[in-house]
Amino acid sequence: MKRDNKKDKPIPQNGGQAKPGPVPGEQGRGQGPAGAMFSRKELFLLGVMAAIFIAIYFFYPPQARAVYDVSLSYLQEMALIIPAVFILMGLFEVWVPKSFIQKHMGSGSGFKGALLAFMFGTIPTGPIYIAFPIAAAMHRKGARLMNITIFLGIWAAAKLPQLMVELKFLGPAFTALRFVLTVIAVFIIGYLLEKLAGQERKNPTQA
Repeated sequence: MKRDNKKDKPIPQNGGQAKPGPVPGEQGRGQGPAGAMFSRKELFLLGVMAAIFIAIYFFYPPQARAVYDVSLSYLQEMALIIPAVFILMGLFEVWVPKSFIQKHMGSGSGFKGALLAFMFGTIPTGPIYIAFPIAAAMHRKGARLMNITIFLGIWAAAKLPQLMVELKFLGPAFTALRFVLTVIAVFIIGYLLEKLAGQERKNPTQA
């Protein structure tokens, strides 16, 4: 008489389904609540920053207060600006079609695209780091590298609100000359950057 060994086998949990393995991309995340929010690299950078602040406190006490005040000021400024930037980026992604950017600021836009990038750079106000995610979105949608460079350069050095303040304190002669030279330099840098970047893509360095 044969013995039935089926009843001796352990019953698997979860309805007989195998336990799922780690989700791809999650291996780099730490464990626990903090690990769910930050990667190991981000936690490492936070630890380095904390160590720097502690070192400044112990080795440079007179400067520690100024360092903390400036850091807190920047954090407060970014906390007020970054949410608005995210909203602006979302609107840009949804409302500005890729075909529009490719047509008016892409590789075939010519001088019209450079002029449009120049105008976009002169109108806004705010620190330059606001322009970086906008420039990245323009690049994803097919904008020319030269036009992106012009947009960033004009935003950083020749936007209208900045020119108004410069005109008041430094006078019209200095402001006009500085503006003209800045615009010429930005256009030259954009042209050279596009040529050099295009050459690197055509002839990548071999390891």
